[in-house]
Amino acid sequence: MRKLTMARAISEGIGQEMERDSNVLVWGEDVGVYGGIFGATQGLFQRFGPKRIIDTPISESAFIGAAIGASAEGLRPIVELMFVDFFGVAMDQIYNHLAKNHYMSGGNVRHPVVIMTAIGGGYSDGAQHSQSLYGLFAHLPGLKVVVPSNAYDAKGMMISAIQDDNPVMYFFHKGLLGLGWMPSDDLAEVHVPEDSYSIPLGQAQVVVEGSDVSIFAIGAMVPKAVRSGERLKSQGISAEVIDLRTLVPLDRQTIIDSVKKTHRAIIVDEDYRSFGMSAEIAALIAEEALEYLDTPIKRLAVPDVPIPYSRVLEQAVIPSVDQITEAVRQLTR
Repeated sequence: MRKLTMARAISEGIGQEMERDSNVLVWGEDVGVYGGIFGATQGLFQRFGPKRIIDTPISESAFIGAAIGASAEGLRPIVELMFVDFFGVAMDQIYNHLAKNHYMSGGNVRHPVVIMTAIGGGYSDGAQHSQSLYGLFAHLPGLKVVVPSNAYDAKGMMISAIQDDNPVMYFFHKGLLGLGWMPSDDLAEVHVPEDSYSIPLGQAQVVVEGSDVSIFAIGAMVPKAVRSGERLKSQGISAEVIDLRTLVPLDRQTIIDSVKKTHRAIIVDEDYRSFGMSAEIAALIAEEALEYLDTPIKRLAVPDVPIPYSRVLEQAVIPSVDQITEAVRQLTR
């Protein structure tokens, strides 16, 4: 079985789509010869050249704006916003144009743009380089939101994102990419077929089946939830782990079905606690499956503080395997 890191899986998926469709282009800061600072475009410049893999100036508003115009004329740009924390300088382009133009044009204008961007902390890079923020974009109508947790999903969901006629925000967690200079969770490096394949957006995955409690997670929280489930199993607690995979569209049915099965729910999120993913999932469960719950819904998320630079403090605010395990114990007492 051929295992790939998430970074290589993403690059492979992009490369296969570029071979299939000459309208697929990539641009962003350092995506060319360097291969992207997170490796998501490694090897593509050598294969497709500077006319299709384009290094841009440090002007996110310019190259995301250019992607909007190019997509309206039939191209399918993939642009890398180096860190999601930098979205502010291009937010007008993203939420006032990219997300709205299809609706405001009565369906006459399409923007098949993929904005891929790095999320997550855990390596002491400070408050302006360590956020997740996918909940912010999920709040905006018109954008699809993708957050893979392993290499197999990363490739298949990138291919689906490129082929989608809607704008897609594609988030990859730095701690899952398999970078040599940053620790990566081994559970993210999995078998990836060489052939092209797609994973439909909007389908969650039951990673581990269980009967006592449902753990809902996304991105880097998925392998942590799996490791917590392994600990809990030795203590006689059967945890079901659900990888949401996309926030928009959200697989509501899988969430409800799991809660009906286990009667307990905990949501684990590396985004901020207030007004985010954890609150949305909790509200959905309360509205659609409240009568099936034996205990209140539990949420673990980043408290409403900037991500600390201090490693000790950073580890304290990002949900850990120990914190997930203890929270589940409290729910199942």
